[in-house]
This record gives sequence, structure tokens and C-alpha cells, in this order.
Amino acid sequence: MKSDLFASENLAQPAAAPGMSLQNAKSVKYTVNGEMLARQGSMVAFRGNLQFERKGQGIGGMLKRAVTGEGLALMSVRGQGEAWFAHQAGNCFVIDFEPGDALTINGRNVLCFDATLSYEIKMVKGAGMTGGGLFNSVFTGTGKLAVVCEGNPIIIPVTSQSPVYVDTDAVVGWSAQLETGLHRSQSIGSMIRGGSGEAVQLMLRGEGFVIVRPSEHTETAAAH
Repeated sequence: MKSDLFASENLAQPAAAPGMSLQNAKSVKYTVNGEMLARQGSMVAFRGNLQFERKGQGIGGMLKRAVTGEGLALMSVRGQGEAWFAHQAGNCFVIDFEPGDALTINGRNVLCFDATLSYEIKMVKGAGMTGGGLFNSVFTGTGKLAVVCEGNPIIIPVTSQSPVYVDTDAVVGWSAQLETGLHRSQSIGSMIRGGSGEAVQLMLRGEGFVIVRPSEHTETAAAH
């Protein structure tokens, strides 16, 4: 049987080492030897002796699940084997954390991560009630995190002299040390008359970067 379908870049290769790697631009392969964590429902295939369990919720876990609003509902994957993760054919990126690194990521963009990483749901300071921008996940520690993004992300440097304003429905994440706040780009009168649809943005100031996706999050997309 012959087809471009069977091109070498599409074939799953034997694992070179335990841990996370890109299978291709749209999926992540994880060679499990112990435990890792992933977004619920993101596993698309596996082989070997693996067990998938909903992450225990408890009081704190229930709060984490409830306040994200964007679905950082996690599952643990334990055992020995290989698993592949993806979400709605979004583009996947692997971020390697070193000691001292801290990254704020929107829950809807988390795909999977090493159990050695710590994560905490935090309210975005100064952001008020701003839809997807209210609570985000702050990752710290040492290990790898896979994020998923609709389209190719835009990485914008942020400086103290040049703050960046981002649509709260388009933001993927930012350097955790950045100062956050809300910026209103329309007058109240303009908003009452309908405005431009871009009334409020998340302001980021300090030294770091922000990750933006080239599309706005919609309720329709979130439902699938």
C-alpha cells in the first residue's frame, strides 16, 4: 500500500528518552515512566501500560476547576508507555522551564506537563471581571509544559516604558512577573452606543513578553 499518508514524518518513531516531545506541529508525544498530567480529553492515542485518572478534585481542586472558566480540568497519566495529546488540531509548543522561570498561561491553552512542574490558579491582579482573563494558571519549577494555540502565536516583548494591551479573549499567556491591569479604550458613551467591540483590554507592564493567538476565543469554539 502506497500513499503520502505514510510519509516518514507522519510515522510514530520509537522513543529516544522518557518525557515530552513534539510528534508534529499539531500533537505532542509523551513517553511516560511514572506520572504526568494532561488536560482531560486531550489523549488521542496510547500504547503500553498506562492508567488515566481524573485529577482528584477535593476542596482546592474543585475551586481550581470552577474558577478557571476555561477548563483546566486535569487527568493524571501513570505507568509505562507512550501517549499522544492534541486539542482541536491546534498548534502545539513545548516550553522547557528552568529554575526561576514562571509563566502565566490561560487554562484553555494548557495541553500537558511534567509532574515536576507546579501550577497554581491565581486571580489576574487588576483585571476585574474580564471573561477569560480573570483567572489563569501560573507554572513554576523545572520541567516541560506543552501549550496549544489556534494558529501561529504572536510573541510581543513588554517593557516598563512600553506596556502592551491585549484582548482578553486572545491572550494565551505572559511572563508571570509582569504587572497587570485593565485598560478601557472606549468612553462609556461610545460603549452604550455600541462601540467598536474592543472596549477593554488586559494591560501588561514590566519586563517580559506576552503570547497572543491570532483569533479571539468564542463560546462556540469553547463548546466543542
